[in-house]
Amino acid sequence: MEINDKHHILKNIHVPGEMVLELGCGSRKHHKDAVGIDILDYDDVDIQGDVHAVLKEIPDNRITAVYAYHFFEHVDDLKGLIREIERILKNDGRLEVVVPHFSNPYFYSDYTHTTHFGLYSFSYFARDDIFSRKVPRYQERTLFILEEVGLVFKSPRPFYIRWAIKKTFQFIFNLSTYLKELYEEFFCYLVPCYEIKYTLRLQKE
Repeated sequence: MEINDKHHILKNIHVPGEMVLELGCGSRKHHKDAVGIDILDYDDVDIQGDVHAVLKEIPDNRITAVYAYHFFEHVDDLKGLIREIERILKNDGRLEVVVPHFSNPYFYSDYTHTTHFGLYSFSYFARDDIFSRKVPRYQERTLFILEEVGLVFKSPRPFYIRWAIKKTFQFIFNLSTYLKELYEEFFCYLVPCYEIKYTLRLQKE
């Protein structure tokens, strides 16, 4: 599909100044100052188009931060997307991603979900000094540093009592990295986690 640059952002991409992206922003951006990118046309979308095509129009080292909330699970070419984000981010740029945890029972109801995520998913694409368990990188280069991974427990409306109970589990299991790894190995199917949040920083130099 063609790119619909609704506010001529790509046309003026070389104008100096900080720029932040929110990928797959949908009908409501979490960051109002971010450039919203989505394949569907909503009011909060600034650039409508396929995310890979849009990112290719952005020059190297142009973006300060990239945010994505419940978007990465819809992406088929995850590795390609991460490589494009590496390219456009400035040194010390920030990547923040929130996705459903693989134990989330609602994950499988949505036919557009193609990729599942757990504690170690971004350890394959980043330098990981957080977790005890190490994963292979398959000789891939690594520019990202994994700074934080958090488990988020909640229930959707109208399950308010369940929501409150799950927040207790969130507090306990996020107390330490050991408890996070213990949870995913032994307890994730007893007390499903709703989503997982990754924070990464790019280190090009």
